[in-house]
Amino acid sequence: MAKENQTLPEFLLLGFSDLRALQGPLFWGVLLVYLVTLLGNSLIILLTQASPTLHAPMYFFLRHLSLVELLYTTDIVPRTLADLAFPHPRAISFWGCAAQMYVFIVLGISECCLLTAMAYDRYAAICQPLHYSTLMSWRACMAMVGISWLMGIITATTHSSLIFTLPFPSRPVIPHFLCDILPVLRLASAGKHRSEVSVMMATVVFIMVPFSLIVTSYAHILSAILAMASTLSRRKVFSTCSSHLLVVFLFFGTASITYIRPRAGSSVTMNRILSLFYTVITPMLNPIIYTLRNKEVTKALWHVVKRQVPSP
Repeated sequence: MAKENQTLPEFLLLGFSDLRALQGPLFWGVLLVYLVTLLGNSLIILLTQASPTLHAPMYFFLRHLSLVELLYTTDIVPRTLADLAFPHPRAISFWGCAAQMYVFIVLGISECCLLTAMAYDRYAAICQPLHYSTLMSWRACMAMVGISWLMGIITATTHSSLIFTLPFPSRPVIPHFLCDILPVLRLASAGKHRSEVSVMMATVVFIMVPFSLIVTSYAHILSAILAMASTLSRRKVFSTCSSHLLVVFLFFGTASITYIRPRAGSSVTMNRILSLFYTVITPMLNPIIYTLRNKEVTKALWHVVKRQVPSP
């Protein structure tokens, strides 16, 4: 990171301080969404752990995805709520900013990889049913989850080291509510162009490669579905994939718009709105989508509720 004989700058997070009329509604809205996110993802983790019907590989990945969502929002939202409670921009230390970005990247890349693993699981179940138990063995699932976290750690270490060794002004202002990659990188005093190109290339790779693998998996799945003679079988197979597909498009859609969109076509307000969506809203929607659109999760939830509520 930064050299020890240099004075480390203190960043100033703009947050939503320039939109004071919206700070109150945003505070309560973000707080409500955060509480729902904590409840929903915790429920998914408990259900997939406790219910014997949800011990399949798909729900193993879903449990880790929910864990990522919990940590992801907790890395961002408490600080955002604290900033929304004050009318003026608040400072964040150099190491505080670096830590937030590091965790943010680890969890973002891990989620990309987990969504890819879940797509492969659906491919193996539908297109390779006879080899499913071998392809998706317990060891294979553990390896996929381990690689997901490892890729996140490697990417975060590389990006953070690259960005936070650059020289910054004495009191740089980040036009954002979090220490995101591009807003921080663009504040660097020198060497930022080469670093920005490197970071952008890596970001494109980690968005487009997993998304391409997911699209390829679902192309094979669609082909298998169309080859099925029974309409009932088609509906059943599609229902097992629809939840994951919806989550994939929510995550990769907002991420690609945020990080791959040309800089000339971006604005500070639009960047904050998009970031608010994928850091706050999407983690809340994921457990709702999986609960409402997945019959096995719904059944397991109702089973738990019936066990807890005594019959009259």
